[in-house]
Amino acid sequence: MPGTKQPPGRPCSVANALQVIGEKWALLVVRELFLGNRRFDRIAANTGAPRDILTSRLRTLEQAGILIRRPYQERPQRFEYRLTEAGKDLQPILHAMRTWGDKWAVEEQSPLLVLHHDHQLVAGTYCETCGEPVHNRDLSVESRAPGWGREGKLPGPADRQL
Repeated sequence: MPGTKQPPGRPCSVANALQVIGEKWALLVVRELFLGNRRFDRIAANTGAPRDILTSRLRTLEQAGILIRRPYQERPQRFEYRLTEAGKDLQPILHAMRTWGDKWAVEEQSPLLVLHHDHQLVAGTYCETCGEPVHNRDLSVESRAPGWGREGKLPGPADRQL
């Protein structure tokens, strides 16, 4: 998000993204929008978020460009929320979290929510060019953040022993 202060530690897009969507209520709001629930009362009921926190998260997500707010009623004025392109791009993250949660975070033997596209949808990482599955062991790392390498911060002149 432009104008967001860089968090401490290794400069990376994961840390920057977590500043926008790293709080649980934010991702649960996005989940509800993906499921087609666009109105405050429905989002509140389905996330379990306290109303004041939900109001704050909706504002934060709107300011970050994740969602837009549109009026659907004049008196009293009420709004619905819709995902922007940036919000829609969170879909694979939610699928990956759902897939991981089905395997590691619930006791039930079957998924709690199943998404279908001719077959049940399960998240994975695939190469955009060849379509093959990609595993961590298949990757190399190149740090492009000045002063940082794969293992962490590189010693600078002030860090060197004389």
